[in-house]
Amino acid sequence: MKRRSFCTAGLAALAATSLPYRRVLGAVAGGEIPAMGLDGRQLTLKSADVEDLRAGLRGELITADQPGYDAARRLWNPAFDRKPALIVRCVGAADVRRALSFTAAHGLLTAVRGGGHSVSGQSGCDGGLVIDVSPMRAVTVDPIARVARVEAGALLGQLDRESLAFGLATPVGTVADTGVAGLTLGGGVGRIGRRFGLTCDNLTGAELVTADGKWLRVSAAENPDLLWALRGGGGNFGVVTSFKFRLHEVTPIMYGGEITYAFADARQLLRGLADVSAAAPDELYVDMAMGTAPQGARWLGLTVCYCGPRADAERVVAPLRKIGKPLKDELAVAPYATLQGSADLRGISPLGAYGKGGLVYGITPTLIDTMVEFTESSPSDGAMMWMQHQGGAISRVAPKGTAYFNRGASHNVGVFASWKMPPGDTEREIDWVRRAWAKIEPQTRGQYVNLAASDDREARVHAAYGDNYPRLAALKKRYDPANLFRLNANIKPAA
Repeated sequence: MKRRSFCTAGLAALAATSLPYRRVLGAVAGGEIPAMGLDGRQLTLKSADVEDLRAGLRGELITADQPGYDAARRLWNPAFDRKPALIVRCVGAADVRRALSFTAAHGLLTAVRGGGHSVSGQSGCDGGLVIDVSPMRAVTVDPIARVARVEAGALLGQLDRESLAFGLATPVGTVADTGVAGLTLGGGVGRIGRRFGLTCDNLTGAELVTADGKWLRVSAAENPDLLWALRGGGGNFGVVTSFKFRLHEVTPIMYGGEITYAFADARQLLRGLADVSAAAPDELYVDMAMGTAPQGARWLGLTVCYCGPRADAERVVAPLRKIGKPLKDELAVAPYATLQGSADLRGISPLGAYGKGGLVYGITPTLIDTMVEFTESSPSDGAMMWMQHQGGAISRVAPKGTAYFNRGASHNVGVFASWKMPPGDTEREIDWVRRAWAKIEPQTRGQYVNLAASDDREARVHAAYGDNYPRLAALKKRYDPANLFRLNANIKPAA
């Protein structure tokens, strides 16, 4: 099973327990709609207020009694069956302002949905209001200035295809149907990131609407404190409606693909990978994943992308071929769009998923033993572990230079399980993830917030932001003192 196939299933999260009021959410009594308040109290929305909201939108307001409600509320990870009271599908910043004005006036629980990837289920909510900017998907490239303006609902594959047409790219993630917004705001680790930095490092500007409905332009010259915060601070500070990215000249033809090895050699292979990773040039990116095939056989595979001079490719990847005898070697000259899977925009995942992740500062013998032992005991073909390559240019940004703090990590490590929907008995898979993570977590330092699960402890959020947390909390108090934007890797407003 390849990592991209699993990522399509989902990377983190657990289906939330149904809330009691769900049974009556769709009911409208006397023109009133039950809803959930920001403080957890059940509220009632008057029909006249809801219709007033609808009339003020250029986009669409969807309620539970409408035919398109179930399709509109579905999340990328179907383990979550969120049932919001209202969904505002925005087509511009004015709609976002209107939705924020309404939700603030009524004190509603609020979720923000960008590209909709939603691995942790937090771009939906039960009984609240969802600000859905996924209809806003325009991508405009200026090949002379080498910049891209990207609306908040765009997907990675759409940005890749538009920029690659001009021989340009910015580093983005490895799953094409991920939303640009969520990826960028949490950091953004991708195949050319070791050469060009995180996605957020290439963010040069943005437009956003804050909790009080103010529209702000963000750049190094305007509201620079917010630009610093948006570079890794997540969706804590407002609803970003558009992003401006620096683009880099790249060759459209690179070198890469997948190498598969026998799992029996896993410890030897991972020791070799540790050495190769530590010595790798910035242009070389290597993912590792291992898991269980449908008939119970274990597997281990590497996903490779080399974005340097093509003449050097065979020499640079040669050490990977020497760490063990490949069962299948698919490394070859290939378009970057193919390595990225830029056309692979699959939409809703057919599988539910739950997982945990964290950052490590080297592939140690203890980490190798832990990962191999738990893969050997994995309960199903939906269980896997992986390591995603960092370092290079990512590590050369000062930890306090952006909100993204843990710059020295060599890899982020994930432990995940997936299952067919509707779910049956998933406790075995979930228990395996938790037991494995209990052994791996002490070997990590901080986490990548884009992989934060909805049941993560607050301490893990603090660890993700490290010494940057106090500054972020002060900015949170300034821009979102009521913590309206809380369905995320949440930064609490400073006291």
